[in-house]
Amino acid sequence: MSVSPSSTRTVLVTGADTRLGFATAQRVIADGDTVIAHILDKNHADETTQRLQALAKPGRVRVVHADFARLTEVDELGRALAAEYPRLDALINVASIAAPDARTHTEDGHELTLQVNYLAPHRLTTALLPALEAARGRVVTVTSKLHAAGNLDYTDLDRRRGIYTPLAIYAQSKLALTMFSRSLAETGPAGLISISVQPTDFEIDLPRVRSHRTAPLDNAAALLVQLATPATPVMNGGYYEGTEPANAAALVRNSRARTRLAAWSNQLAHSA
Repeated sequence: MSVSPSSTRTVLVTGADTRLGFATAQRVIADGDTVIAHILDKNHADETTQRLQALAKPGRVRVVHADFARLTEVDELGRALAAEYPRLDALINVASIAAPDARTHTEDGHELTLQVNYLAPHRLTTALLPALEAARGRVVTVTSKLHAAGNLDYTDLDRRRGIYTPLAIYAQSKLALTMFSRSLAETGPAGLISISVQPTDFEIDLPRVRSHRTAPLDNAAALLVQLATPATPVMNGGYYEGTEPANAAALVRNSRARTRLAAWSNQLAHSA
């Protein structure tokens, strides 16, 4: 498929086979832009493609796949998109999971939640930085206010020891992701805007309240797309809860802590 015309923006939305991801991709289409809709589960490819293409003009939808539990697939997707799209106007990182009830590790050897919620978005975003730089683009990352309850133990980030608590594991992954978002703003290419946001007043990944499982996400999707447009003023590196800037966790604001996380993450990438 050819790259979209220059008169339209091109936006990559990860996790388009999730409720919020699909709603966000749908909103990009409604705004008349081209969406690259990433799906986590290739079994959803046909259904997602059909639903999105029914809403868009021909050539305005591209569906791609990478299982975030397999870093080789993430790297392959990053290389393929970087080669095909020399300019990328926005990347909206939506893909995310709740922590499983029991310890689960990927074939790459990492705790599942940390890999899907942090390592995979980190690798994909990094691979696409030249394209984002060329467009002076934006990275909007969906995080959680629970990141403030997270902790990073560099001796056991993959949680192979000690007590396993799903909520703590989830909070750790969102803390790392929010730290990465802030680092992108400070150390990323010139002109790049990077922010993180909890777009709803409830935890999308933790639908324990029955009403949350089916709650409309149109407003949240609209917010993500709005934040990803250059016309919307934002605080570069900021953390938002809904439309309002909020105070991120202390580790997010700590440049030394973020440098340490970046060194650990980049070491993993170089050793892959």
